[in-house]
Amino acid sequence: MAELLTHDGTWTFDDEVIRIVPGRDRGVHKLRQSLGEVTVPLHAVAGIAYEPGRKGGRLRLRLREGADPLLHATGGGLPDSADPYQVAVDADRTGVAEYFADEVRHALLLNQVPAGPTGSYLLPGPKVPLSAGGGDGTLTFDGERVTISWNWTAEEGKKSAGPRELALGDLAGVEWRPNVGLENGHLRFRVKGAPASAQPPKHDPNSVVLWGLKKEIGHTALLAAAVAARLPHPSESAQGAQVDQRPALLATSSEPRAAIPAQVTDHAEDPDALLRRLRELGELKRDGILTDEEFTAAKSALLRRFG
Repeated sequence: MAELLTHDGTWTFDDEVIRIVPGRDRGVHKLRQSLGEVTVPLHAVAGIAYEPGRKGGRLRLRLREGADPLLHATGGGLPDSADPYQVAVDADRTGVAEYFADEVRHALLLNQVPAGPTGSYLLPGPKVPLSAGGGDGTLTFDGERVTISWNWTAEEGKKSAGPRELALGDLAGVEWRPNVGLENGHLRFRVKGAPASAQPPKHDPNSVVLWGLKKEIGHTALLAAAVAARLPHPSESAQGAQVDQRPALLATSSEPRAAIPAQVTDHAEDPDALLRRLRELGELKRDGILTDEEFTAAKSALLRRFG
């Protein structure tokens, strides 16, 4: 088992799942604290990277596309401080962080985990009921219906129409965008059969304006994820699209550098499995897919697993 304890949170890895518990310091983002403990199955992981900095560094977990409703709903717009799959590493824990990343990489390699998109969510969405406050309204979601109540800052068109209720079955999707600079963000609900709205969020009755407050970002993002988790997976809307089943990537930085073939399905109890895996690693090294360091690390991990 690998374990990393920092002021920002605690990560543990037992070869099957990565458990992430946010820290309790005041500086830990509201989204992470509200989301609480997250359990990430290994088959939902595409890669991991430790990024050194001046004082400590940052450990980043990269999930497969479509594995997590929170990342899908927020579209990559979460700031680093709010991302539950990142943790700030203290200066005296950098070696542990590098070891943790190596252990996850080796497990991805040995378990032949695909790195491509998933056909279903592999993590659950946030628990309901949920409520969130935006710039011009308050939202609630009970698992079946979204209700939007407007406040005094809302445009007259929204206020005159009164509270908005959207049944889950009538929704085609949800769009969450954070504020950028002086431009407000928004949480928009797309209704089935309705054309894409060209109205600015402040006039769209299916949108709530977001000003960018930390608490606002956290709660609205979680509500968007809870809705997304209960809608059809995004892969279902792709006409005839095939899910990429490429195997896991060995990441030595924030981006993967080489794909590892995934034809082998041997188990440790097969006496010939070790020789086959060693032969494959040798071929990957010979073909230049693995560096000498990666080959040595993967071979050592393989021998430990079959030992």
